[in-house]
Amino acid sequence: MNAYPLPTPHPTSAHPARVYNVWLGGKDHYPVDQEAAELAATANPTIVPSVRANRAFLGRAVRHLAAAGIRQFLDIGTGIPAADNTHEVAQRAAPESRVVYVDNDPIVLTHARALLVSGPEGQTDYVQADARDVDTILDEAARILDLDRPVGLLLVAILQYVKDAEDPWDITRRLLERLAPGSYLVLSHPAADVTAPEVAESMRIYNERAAGHASATPRGQKEVARFFDGLEILEPGVVTLTRWRPGPSDVPDDTLPMWCGVARKA
Repeated sequence: MNAYPLPTPHPTSAHPARVYNVWLGGKDHYPVDQEAAELAATANPTIVPSVRANRAFLGRAVRHLAAAGIRQFLDIGTGIPAADNTHEVAQRAAPESRVVYVDNDPIVLTHARALLVSGPEGQTDYVQADARDVDTILDEAARILDLDRPVGLLLVAILQYVKDAEDPWDITRRLLERLAPGSYLVLSHPAADVTAPEVAESMRIYNERAAGHASATPRGQKEVARFFDGLEILEPGVVTLTRWRPGPSDVPDDTLPMWCGVARKA
């Protein structure tokens, strides 16, 4: 049973998954999501390139984990399906990969079940749960994933929706606690200390239009680095999105206000 109340689709409050869908050029959102996305992007023009760079970081990180032998992935805060979803990237590298997607928005889960279809050798599953509901997430994920074997835990652009008072660092620790040694944490997070005035204003605009549970909090590099406490962080550490192991065609852009990193549980 979910320990946290789950949202119902509501046309008067913006939801992060649907706002993100606007920024990615999708069509699965309400007018309030469109308004929040457009106003926030006007206040902070780096939002749309940041969202796209975040998607590219996700792909690079999943490919790295697959190359390191990870065959199980737990993606919390899935969002509405777009190009190069986690299971597509993982199963291109290792067709037998298993992926569990988690989101609290029923619209996301409806699209996920229809579109996030595994290849014949692998497996996907979907859990509707709040990111703070650690026990429900792990108990449900264990139907598909073997938590006694390494798992790639993806917390990509999700923990900004967990308030400081709710201790997102402890939530991350508890998620990792039940995962086997050799598991990885892949994490990205909006920055409070890169183009700070624009980030603050875009967050204010978004929060005014979001449902109360979905308000967002940007954090500084030191606060983001705390999510990796006790783990073996991979080079180059906690960096802006385009600095994490860029490919030959990736152009560094330190104006994009998101921190990211990947670390291994010993």
